[in-house]
Amino acid sequence: MTTFLLVPGLFMGGWAWDAVAAELTARGHRAIAPTLPGLGERAGEDPAAIGLAEHTDAVSDVLAAQETAVVLVAHSYGSFPAVAAADRRPEKVERVVFVDTGFPESGEAVVTSMPHLAGTADGHVLPVPPGIEPVHGVPDDELARHRRLATPHPVRTVTEPLELTGNWRTIPTTGVLCLANGLSLEVVRALHGTGDPRFAKLADPGVTYFELNTGHYPMLSAPHDLTDALVRASAGEGLDLWGNEVGSRPHGPSVVSG
Repeated sequence: MTTFLLVPGLFMGGWAWDAVAAELTARGHRAIAPTLPGLGERAGEDPAAIGLAEHTDAVSDVLAAQETAVVLVAHSYGSFPAVAAADRRPEKVERVVFVDTGFPESGEAVVTSMPHLAGTADGHVLPVPPGIEPVHGVPDDELARHRRLATPHPVRTVTEPLELTGNWRTIPTTGVLCLANGLSLEVVRALHGTGDPRFAKLADPGVTYFELNTGHYPMLSAPHDLTDALVRASAGEGLDLWGNEVGSRPHGPSVVSG
């Protein structure tokens, strides 16, 4: 049994992982999907008092409570508090899985790569966007659930910079790349090929990849395929940067139709 700690992205609470958590549990694993401060069922909390540090503390506290190391799964924005928590408690994390997102660097804020977010702020929150574009393949029932459950996001969590020691870089990682959103192994290889030291880790032996034929919200659009990728990632399986199968699975490409 593996414990998976599932960290949601912008505007979403732990509810975003319901289908994935249910399938992981059905397969004999343990799934924890916390809602970060100020979001989901915690939307009544004062957003002015919530920054990246509070989100990091929330993830770190869950890690600290575990008896064994977990597979830490982060979707999109969730990579920031997840990496910060893993950096703080690397002994509690056996692998970090980045779902359709890159890994952030120390000193970087979400608005570093997404500056438009700052311009959407309404007081202390980012308002929920009007919807999820069709390219992401989210079915109608999940779109309706997203509209019903998504909540404004505390703005300081995206403007405050990440502070890392680098401890997390010793942890094996997996990237789940969502092709319909433009992220692929080809893109990752191009980043590594620039020679920028920030991207050297992309070719490390402990790094694996999966490509999913779906959009940026695979927990909503392709939960079965995402669950497959997470379980295989926990076993060290997947593709290396050059597209070679690694791990114990003897057949089949790590590309899943969503």
